[in-house]
Amino acid sequence: MFKRVENELELAMFNGIWTTVWLEKGFELEFSEQALERYVVVTDEGHYVGTAEIKPYGNDSPINEAAAFDHHPKIISAAGAVAEIDKMALLSTYRGHFISDLLSALVEFAESNKLKYYVTLLEPVLLRALRITFQVPVEKVSNRIFYKGDYVIPTIVDAEEVYTSKERYPWLRSVAQAGPRI
Repeated sequence: MFKRVENELELAMFNGIWTTVWLEKGFELEFSEQALERYVVVTDEGHYVGTAEIKPYGNDSPINEAAAFDHHPKIISAAGAVAEIDKMALLSTYRGHFISDLLSALVEFAESNKLKYYVTLLEPVLLRALRITFQVPVEKVSNRIFYKGDYVIPTIVDAEEVYTSKERYPWLRSVAQAGPRI
């Protein structure tokens, strides 16, 4: 299941997970000054295994230095209804089993805050999984770029399409849902 980070202990678990994954992958550690929301994925046994952070997005967001999101027509037309996904991470032994929880957290936030799009930098393998396995509506803004330790693909995620067509996404879970995971 996924849950919002609500206290110092959960924040410590959140930071422990994403920094472990970042160091394992050779990324530079970069703590966010501002976050709209942070989520952790917790197994049925109570193990904290994944993270996702949602940050404010605007024309002055540092992510625009990596790719020209701020010049993309979709992002321009959705001004004020866009956020950034960061620190989407799963501990290595849990990869492949809890992506639906992370995605569900992002969709729930987007719906409750009436977001249209997310901007993000995704590893090529994760982008492929989102497109093929989960059929998430994504758009590559550019080809892969080297950014802070690894190759990533600047991507726009159409969150509004997912939360307005939930029947197309059987992997979607609510905050309290349990059961088999993809």
